[in-house]
Amino acid sequence: MGRTVLVVGGGGREHALAIGLVESPSVDSVHVAPGNAGTAQIATNHPVSASDVDGQVGLAQTLGVDLVVVGPEAPLVAGLSDALRAIGIPSFGPHADGAMLEGSKDFAKQVMLDLGIPTAGVQHLTQETDLDEAIDRWGSPWVVKRDVLAGGKGVVVTENRDEALEFIQSSIESDGMVLLEEFLAGEEASMLVMMDESGFVALPCSQDHKRVSEGDVGLNTGGMGAYAPAPVVTKEVRNRAIQEIVEPMHVHLSSQSTPYRGCLYVGLMIDEMGAPSVVEYNVRFGDPETQVTVPLISSDLCDLLLAVAEGRLAHSMPTFHDAHAMTVVLAAEGYPGPPVKGRLIGGDISPDWQPMAEGKYLIHHAGTGLENGKLISTGGRVLAATGISENSLESAKNLAYKCLSKVQLEGSHFRRDIGHRAL
Repeated sequence: MGRTVLVVGGGGREHALAIGLVESPSVDSVHVAPGNAGTAQIATNHPVSASDVDGQVGLAQTLGVDLVVVGPEAPLVAGLSDALRAIGIPSFGPHADGAMLEGSKDFAKQVMLDLGIPTAGVQHLTQETDLDEAIDRWGSPWVVKRDVLAGGKGVVVTENRDEALEFIQSSIESDGMVLLEEFLAGEEASMLVMMDESGFVALPCSQDHKRVSEGDVGLNTGGMGAYAPAPVVTKEVRNRAIQEIVEPMHVHLSSQSTPYRGCLYVGLMIDEMGAPSVVEYNVRFGDPETQVTVPLISSDLCDLLLAVAEGRLAHSMPTFHDAHAMTVVLAAEGYPGPPVKGRLIGGDISPDWQPMAEGKYLIHHAGTGLENGKLISTGGRVLAATGISENSLESAKNLAYKCLSKVQLEGSHFRRDIGHRAL
């Protein structure tokens, strides 16, 4: 009898995880709550909000699941993994204290400084701070971070002094304080680290595109596309990141009374000398990084996630495909502002990987739903076209854009230069 797994969440990340779990030889059935139109094609959706901790715990009990995989950060910060483990259900995702590495940028920064992990300098700004003096300390560009969960949109990086001041003042007004960080120059990359008290393993590093427009300009978004492996993370950079950033954090997290079990997302900045620093920590899989990382895992995904949830990762290390992956996000009209929702999505959208001579491609659903049997948009980032190729990143890119060309959504937009830094 195979395992029963519950995936918590309803975005592109959760669709990618559900696909990987459905493909796992050890899995019998996959449930997703609340899910989207894509997960409904391959798993069983349940109308329980990701942030409803009691509802998710009750659903897990009713289904008799062998594992819960928590996608978003908010339920982790709210203690979903704690509640599940208290009744003996393995949960992939850290306990509430561990989740504060994402729940509070101030907390995460203090941990990094205490451990000597390379990161940007920081100032805490409040109503009492002389703001003019503070923002002139490091000069332009300014990096301002709210100390709250903001769905990837709580950060402003700007060379406009007035814009920086305005965001600082509004953040202090709403939150009581805000962080002003030293600007780190270089290239960003994402390292997803599977971690428990027994050990850790870094998945193939990826690079995503946060800005809405070509050339990495415009407003910040949750991510407009990603690719893996990222060439900027050379073997030397990877080794330094593990030695200087991941290992000290693993020692710290493993020594806590409740160890960290889940994914530690390390947002890296790599300078021109190849030295990595931490931009931020997240406590879950990234989105859209998951869409290009999970398909590169060649071993049983459920075995990996369950091993982490049970604290025995060291005895169940994953293997990987020698391949390249790229995903391109299709966003609704208006995104990253208020998106236009409820529009029909047309075209060729198969629930299965489509094989091609140079690889395969697939649509990952994010903000999608069904209305009277018709596929409609329900969010800002609607879906992502993902290409996988053993040949080259260029081939993966061609597959992703070929896949995207088969989709129709009025008013939608996407970036045509995903992967430009590598290509």
